[in-house]
Amino acid sequence: MSTSPLPIELCGYKVGPGQKLFVIAGPDSIESEDMALRHARMLKEITGRLGVPYAFKCSYDKANRTSGKSFRGPGLKEGLRILKRVRDEVGVPVLTDVHETSHVGPASEVVDIIQIPAFLCRQTDLVEAVARTGRGVNLKKGQFVAPKDIVHSARKAFEAGNPNVLVTERGSTFGYNNLVVDMRGLAQMREAGLAVCFDATHSVQLPSAGNGETAGERKFVALLARSAAAAGIDALFTEVHEDPDRALCDGPCSLNPQMFEDVVRNVLNIRRVLGHEPG
Repeated sequence: MSTSPLPIELCGYKVGPGQKLFVIAGPDSIESEDMALRHARMLKEITGRLGVPYAFKCSYDKANRTSGKSFRGPGLKEGLRILKRVRDEVGVPVLTDVHETSHVGPASEVVDIIQIPAFLCRQTDLVEAVARTGRGVNLKKGQFVAPKDIVHSARKAFEAGNPNVLVTERGSTFGYNNLVVDMRGLAQMREAGLAVCFDATHSVQLPSAGNGETAGERKFVALLARSAAAAGIDALFTEVHEDPDRALCDGPCSLNPQMFEDVVRNVLNIRRVLGHEPG
C-alpha cells in the first residue's frame, strides 16, 4: 500500500527517521487570550532550551465532549483570532483541530498544522479537505482503529495531494472507561512508511470516568512517553497547563511545565542512546 516518502515536512522542519524529535505541546483548549499567549511563550522558551522543533497546540472548540455542560472554548472566529496573534507575536508554528469541513478553510488561513480528531479519522470528506489546504496534517488514530488500518486514512490525504501527514497514536479503547497503548502499533505504523507521533497525555485518559467528565492518570504520562521513545517515534505530543488541576479541559491528563520539560528530556536521552536523535 503506497505511503508518502519520509521524512515529511511540518512548519519548515523535516520529521521522520533520522530527524530531530518534533514536539507538539500546549493547553487542551483556549481559556483566554492572555492564557494562550502566556503558554506559547513559556513553551517556546522550554523547547528552545532543549533544542527541539516545536509547534504550539491549542483548540478553539472542543466539540467532542462527554457532557453538553463541558467547557468547549471561544469558538471558531475568536479562537482563530487568538491563534493568529500567538503565531504572529510569539513566533511559533500553530496547530489546532477541526471538526467539520466548513472550518477547514478559515483554519488553514491561520494555522500551520491542522489536526483531524481521533473520532473523525475515518471521515473522508474531512481528511481530504484538510489535505487539500496544503497545510501539515496531524491525523489522530482513532481509539477504535488498529495501527495497520490507519494507513487507509493516511492514504486519503496522500491521494488528495498532501504528503506531509503525521499519524498520532493516542491509545486504544480497552473495555469501558479505559485506554491502553500497544507499543507494537508504533512499529507497525512506522514499518508502513508513516511518520509517527505519540500523544502521551491523551493516552492516559479514562474516558467518561469522571461523572460526566473525562478523567485521567497523569502519573503514567512519563512512563508511556519513555516507552514510546524506546519503541521509536518521530514526534511527541503533550498537553501542558501551568496549573493542570485548574485546567478547564483535560486537566487530569495534562502536564505542568516542569513535568513537560522532564518528559521531553527523558525522551531525547532515550533517542540519543538508541541513535535516533541527531546532533
